[in-house]
Amino acid sequence: MESMIRLLRADEIECRVAMINERGASLLLYKDARADQKILDETFTPFGWKRTHQIIDGNLYCTVEVWDVQKNQWIAKQDVGTVSFTEKEKGQASDSFKRACVNWGIGRELYTAPFIWIPAGSMKIQKKGEKYVTTDRFEVNSIGYNANREIVSLEIVNASGEVVFRKNGAAGKKPTYLVPEDFDRLEKELNRTGVELDTVLERYGLSDIGQLTPEIYEKAMKSLKRSRSKAA
Repeated sequence: MESMIRLLRADEIECRVAMINERGASLLLYKDARADQKILDETFTPFGWKRTHQIIDGNLYCTVEVWDVQKNQWIAKQDVGTVSFTEKEKGQASDSFKRACVNWGIGRELYTAPFIWIPAGSMKIQKKGEKYVTTDRFEVNSIGYNANREIVSLEIVNASGEVVFRKNGAAGKKPTYLVPEDFDRLEKELNRTGVELDTVLERYGLSDIGQLTPEIYEKAMKSLKRSRSKAA
C-alpha cells in the first residue's frame, strides 16, 4: 500500500531555519498536516482512512488507519508526537499525525534531503542579544527524485524569488551530497576533540561549512577521529 503514496511536490514542502550564526543558516525541509490529509484523500479517498489519538504514559499518540479492500479490514500505523512550544496539545497532535503519516510513507523522501546551507551573503542576519536571527523566508522552488524515491535535485529561493541554494543530480543515480546527519556527526567530533570548525575549514581552504564536499568531509572526519579527546 505504501508504494501507492506519491512523492511530495515542491509547493507542499516547507523550509525552516534549523541553525543560524554570523556565517549563515542551515535549513530543514518539512511537510505540514494539510499535505498529509491531501495525499491520504487522493490515495485512499476521504472515507478510506481515519485518525485517532490516545495518551500513553503521558505522551500523545496518533494512529492512522487505512481501509484494505483486499483484506477487508483497517490497517493501522502509529507514532508519538513531540511537545510544541506554542499550543502544546494542538502542536503535539499535529506532530503525532505527521509522524504517523511518515510511517505510511508520506514525506519519507525528505529524510534524503541534502544539508542545506544559506551563506550570510544570501540572506539578512541580525544579532539580538546573544542570538542571531533572520526574518527571511525561503521556499522550495523545484525538487527532483530518483527511482528509489531519493532527492537528487533541489532548488530553494527566497521571498524575492532569488535562488539561494541549488543541488543538481541525475534522476537515475544515487545522491552524492552530505545530509544533516553527517553534520551532526561532525559536530560531535568537534565537541569531543575541542577542535574549532574554523580550523577545519581553514585546513581545506573553505570559507563556510556549505562548501564541504563528501570527499573533504571524509578526510576531515578521519583526521578528527585520530585526534585525542579534549581534557575534561
